[in-house]
Amino acid sequence: MRKLSFAEVINHALNVTLSRTIMTSGTTLVVLLSLVLLGGHSIFDFSLVMTIGVIIGTLSSLFIAGPVMLFFHNREEKIKNSQTSLKKA
Repeated sequence: MRKLSFAEVINHALNVTLSRTIMTSGTTLVVLLSLVLLGGHSIFDFSLVMTIGVIIGTLSSLFIAGPVMLFFHNREEKIKNSQTSLKKA
């Protein structure tokens, strides 16, 4: 694991947690969708917002968090490299 690049570590971490994330989100969505469809007017708004939140949260943790973290890591590496090259010059 130590010889992998940062991008490969992120990819491995996403692959390991993918099934767990989908199962957890799926079971939560089953309950929330049943509340949306079968719940009364008093709980409809809450369950609809929670359903949308679970969907968006799942998608962002799978498809947005990794690339954003990689972007900031690469940006930090570029800053470190430029600072070391300025010190050498």
